[in-house]
Amino acid sequence: MKQIRLITLLVALTVTFAAVVSPFPERSVFSSRGRHALETSAPKPMVTVPFKLVTRHIVVPVKINNSRPLSFVFDTGDKVGIVDIARAKELGLDLHGEVHIGGAGSDTLLGSHVRGASWKLQGVEDFSQPITLALPLGRLAARFGHDFDGIIGSDFIKQFVIEVDYQARVLKLHAKDGFVYSGSGESIPIQFNSQGHPLIDGEVTPRGGQPIKGKFILDLGSGGALALHSPLVKAHRLLEANHQTIRAIGVGGAGGAVQARIGRVSELKIGKFRIAGPTALFSQDKGGAFANSSLAGNIGQRIASKFKLFLDYERRRIILEPASTFPDPFDQAQSGMAITAEGADFSILRIFDVLEDSPASEAGLLKNDQIVKVNNKDAADLSITALGEMFERPGNYRITVRRGDKTIEVTLTTRMLI
Repeated sequence: MKQIRLITLLVALTVTFAAVVSPFPERSVFSSRGRHALETSAPKPMVTVPFKLVTRHIVVPVKINNSRPLSFVFDTGDKVGIVDIARAKELGLDLHGEVHIGGAGSDTLLGSHVRGASWKLQGVEDFSQPITLALPLGRLAARFGHDFDGIIGSDFIKQFVIEVDYQARVLKLHAKDGFVYSGSGESIPIQFNSQGHPLIDGEVTPRGGQPIKGKFILDLGSGGALALHSPLVKAHRLLEANHQTIRAIGVGGAGGAVQARIGRVSELKIGKFRIAGPTALFSQDKGGAFANSSLAGNIGQRIASKFKLFLDYERRRIILEPASTFPDPFDQAQSGMAITAEGADFSILRIFDVLEDSPASEAGLLKNDQIVKVNNKDAADLSITALGEMFERPGNYRITVRRGDKTIEVTLTTRMLI
């Protein structure tokens, strides 16, 4: 059996925003191939693809072999087209062989190769690529509280110059041939590791420490800000310093749960940009993607979304344009609980972990409590994404939970913990 390490997808359940996907334009992706992009700060895209932001992950509608629309995650920490194995069986795809896949977390997933299947973006009918692997992604779907049917990554990205606009919630696909950028952003050189993930040079300054230079994966499949790999954390004794950290809860990836502490660093520097006081995951994993000694860490959505990004793999660069949110501080509150979704429509929300000495534990909430209402709004009308966004605002929230045969109402007072 072959073992592959493809995915650094990270689910962090202290999140996020939501958007509605509108219809795609009918213009073919290939209608402008070979033409030169306009020499302006915003070259004209061939096609614009709206996306949802689900627990800080970019989700786009995809079809496999003319299937119904499916929800795929756009992930620079992945290479090939991947489909959930349950969805592959539902669609009758041809599965063969076994393959072990690793990622964030120390476990591996047992998957299969896929033959004779291809995917295409809904509304972009003249472009398709093969689906290569089928993996069990149901655990990640439960943490999303949303369908998670597959992943697309660098094999797709390298066919275009892809503009990622978090503020407008769109991906803009530009023809890579003749693409010219002349805006105010900075071009950051990138390298690619053996899995096709983009690596950039960065510099992280721990609180009270000296700057540490290293290579980081730009990982848009991570819903977090900064994840520092365990060899770097250990070598620089980053968890031995007398700084506030909390146990990481509700954090995991393709390789299962991540063992880590959450805290802050003084600064992350990328090119000319200095990001002050970002939250950071200090990995304690002994295996998996976050135990990789050749890299300093991963840079995720909470930092990436401070920019408009141009992923120009053909020219081995990523262009960063500061967005209006660039100066916003990392001042989100925390609830101290991690939530998972159950049921075919993800309408049952259940607490699967509670952080000690946190708003959730102080309110008396327990693991396995089912959330029934929040501020008198039925949980079935909420989502993990909506709750994450809500609880990032400091305040008091009336929460009704079902515990066995009892119904209990408590007040949750969210606050910053780090």
